[in-house]
Amino acid sequence: MDEYYQNKKGAKVQEHDILAQAERRLNNAITNLTGGIDRVMERLDASRPAEREAEALRRDRAKLAMDLDSAKAREKELQQLADEASTALGAAIKEVREALGKV
Repeated sequence: MDEYYQNKKGAKVQEHDILAQAERRLNNAITNLTGGIDRVMERLDASRPAEREAEALRRDRAKLAMDLDSAKAREKELQQLADEASTALGAAIKEVREALGKV
C-alpha cells in the first residue's frame, strides 16, 4: 500500500512520486557533474599542446643561449687574433719602411 506525505505546499504526494522525483534530481545532478567533468577534461586536453609548445620554446631558448655564448667566445678569440695580426702587420710595415730608408 502506498504511503502519502505532504509536500512543502501541503499537498498529499505518494511515496512513489517522491522517490521518482528524487531519482530525477539525482540523475540531473549526475548529468551536470559529468558534463562539468567533460568540460574540464576538454580544457585540459586543449592546454596540452600549449604546454608542449612552451617546453619546446624553453629548450630552443636554452640552445640559443648556449649558441650565443659560443659565438661570443669565438668573437673574443677572433678579436685577439686580429689584434695580434694588426700588431704583426704594424711591425712588418715598420721594418719595411726602415729597410727602404736604408737603401
